[in-house]
Amino acid sequence: MNNETIVQNEILIALSSAGYLAQRQHVGTFRTLYGNRTVNVGQPGMADIACVVPVTITADMVGQTIGAYVEVEVKTLTGAQRQAQKLRELAVNQRAGKYIIARSPDEALDKIAGLYK
Repeated sequence: MNNETIVQNEILIALSSAGYLAQRQHVGTFRTLYGNRTVNVGQPGMADIACVVPVTITADMVGQTIGAYVEVEVKTLTGAQRQAQKLRELAVNQRAGKYIIARSPDEALDKIAGLYK
């Protein structure tokens, strides 16, 4: 397992433990079990993790909870976003979702907590 995969798994566990609905998003082209067919999944630039964060609304919706969409792109300490990921970040943020980059479970939790204060 490479370092990014290890961090990704740790972040998934931390997000789930915090009560968020978090799942791995696979992107790319894969061969079927017998190798005679390829399958494309996801969209270029999609973050590694999709997450739904419960957020309690105030004022006119007092007490109601909505699910806020967050994508978490996992990077190692030296990892950088590719151009397709930058475009995805822009697209998610323009549609009222949130896109963050995290290099550790604590960073992911801190960034998500900071989004909805």
